[in-house]
Amino acid sequence: MHKSLISIHDFSKEEILHILDVAKKFEADKYNCQDILRSKVIACIFFEPSTRTRLSFETASNRLGARVIGFSDAGNTSVSKGESLNDTIKMVSNYADLIVMRHPLEGSARYASEVSSVPIINAGDGANQHPTQTLLDLYSIRQTQGKLENLTINMVGDLKYGRTVHSLLQAMSHFNPEFIFTAPEELKMPVEYKVFLKERGIPFTERTELSGNIQDTDILYMTRVQQERFTDPMEYEKVKDVYRLTASMLEGCKSNMKILHPLPRVNEISEDVDTTPYAYYFKQAENGVYVRMAIIAYLLGKTK
Repeated sequence: MHKSLISIHDFSKEEILHILDVAKKFEADKYNCQDILRSKVIACIFFEPSTRTRLSFETASNRLGARVIGFSDAGNTSVSKGESLNDTIKMVSNYADLIVMRHPLEGSARYASEVSSVPIINAGDGANQHPTQTLLDLYSIRQTQGKLENLTINMVGDLKYGRTVHSLLQAMSHFNPEFIFTAPEELKMPVEYKVFLKERGIPFTERTELSGNIQDTDILYMTRVQQERFTDPMEYEKVKDVYRLTASMLEGCKSNMKILHPLPRVNEISEDVDTTPYAYYFKQAENGVYVRMAIIAYLLGKTK
């Protein structure tokens, strides 16, 4: 039975660490991996817009020597004619050795994995999960801190709909973290994730102010307020600019502190932050290639 990656819970702590170690090897030797998947075909099917994730997966596949097929606009496919997700997945799994899928509906990736004859990688399903982003986040955290254990992580912004923070919270539960959740009332971390932490004895505090509350942080994880997740435009307008990180706010931060962001950013990080030693989000995005190389190779049985 093939293994898929739909939720970060699909990988054990040992598998997570293995992926990070393989990614490190790929980063050190990214130009000499072309033989690993030379005979494989990877399908990247994106039912929802994406730039970084799609290009990152395509780059990862190409670096490993695989051929890439797929689409980035479902409007140009038989889906626009009414084809079901079931039929699309069954069709694509006839053509490819592995499928990378992004879809706006929560649970769609798990459903796809149940009908597919090849491994599925969830590249984001609505506000639910984004496990490959989580793994590249972990890679970036370990890269900057030298460890994953005993870190204080301040998650800022859209904690209600942000699938990246939901997945990262669950993954970091293996490593004895402490969380700070900075969000307006309308975008607070959902109750089920706070229950998850309480059951595991993981401490967290909730705040509404960003300024003056980042000096005790190892990782500042910024997120954008996602307009596409709001059904009421007025609710979005109320919270869209609630937090804006500027360079002046970083005075007194810990020397090891790094700022991560799944990107794209809108207004939540000022460009003057980019030149500070704390900014790490562009390197974080680059790390996605190496981590996705490791995930693809692992699911296809090509890592040791």
